[in-house]
Amino acid sequence: MTATETAVAQARARGAHPHVIDGERAVDKLSAMDAIAAALSFPEYFGRNLDALYDSLTDLSWLRPGEHVLIWPGSDRLKETDPKAYLAVRGVLSDAQRALAPGGDRTDDRRLTVVLTDS
Repeated sequence: MTATETAVAQARARGAHPHVIDGERAVDKLSAMDAIAAALSFPEYFGRNLDALYDSLTDLSWLRPGEHVLIWPGSDRLKETDPKAYLAVRGVLSDAQRALAPGGDRTDDRRLTVVLTDS
């Protein structure tokens, strides 16, 4: 079983909703944001910038209530090809995860957990 399959199984075992990013597509900032948007079924109005990414990640109102686990296999690919973009996207993911955590800035019936796995 791959690390990604394990992460999906662990999410499902605790009743969470897994969403796997197509890590092959995430080679620059825009493609990483597009891959995240596709994995989480962002609405069409997603603005394709870091502020819009944060806003969408901390909304998730189009998804079922509960924990949503965003699994990113091969995130190192972006880290190697565009380290600055990797840090920016990872920063937004971390901020959104904190905002939706219990006691975070956003009170919602949805939580976000980010998991990085090997390809």
